[in-house]
Amino acid sequence: MQSRKWWNKGIGLTIAAIGQIVCAFLLYDPAASAMKINIGWGVMLVSAVFGWLPIFTFRRKGEIADKSYVSTTVLVDSGVYQIVRHPQYLAGILFSLSLMLLCQHWLVIALGAISTALIYLDIREADQEGIDKFGDEYRAYMQRVPRANILLGIIRYFSHE
Repeated sequence: MQSRKWWNKGIGLTIAAIGQIVCAFLLYDPAASAMKINIGWGVMLVSAVFGWLPIFTFRRKGEIADKSYVSTTVLVDSGVYQIVRHPQYLAGILFSLSLMLLCQHWLVIALGAISTALIYLDIREADQEGIDKFGDEYRAYMQRVPRANILLGIIRYFSHE
């Protein structure tokens, strides 16, 4: 039953995300609020950083078990993982938000809200997988580093330096 739940959520996320991207291109209005568009590009840049950094961090510090960079054998809690526990999921949420800001159309916003909700559900499952894999070490990590709250993560990072 659990795999069917994952499968259905994965299909829903794929449809919502692709739908949002396609609609953002088709419904883009360059005459929309320039400030929101500029913020959208900034959010997309941050999304790219949080999407790519984990790949390099895991490969360098994760003691990879096989060819997949996510197959770490140790808990990685440095680099971008000192700011948020799930930077690539956060990147997906930020990408969705950037499309909402760039396009500013109700359909893109609705599909983005669906994508964001489904990504957040995935984050919660990833935390449980972390607990299953690393136990108390991951629970302690959860207390130190926020799930996906980038602002809180930055504040905590700089307050502990």
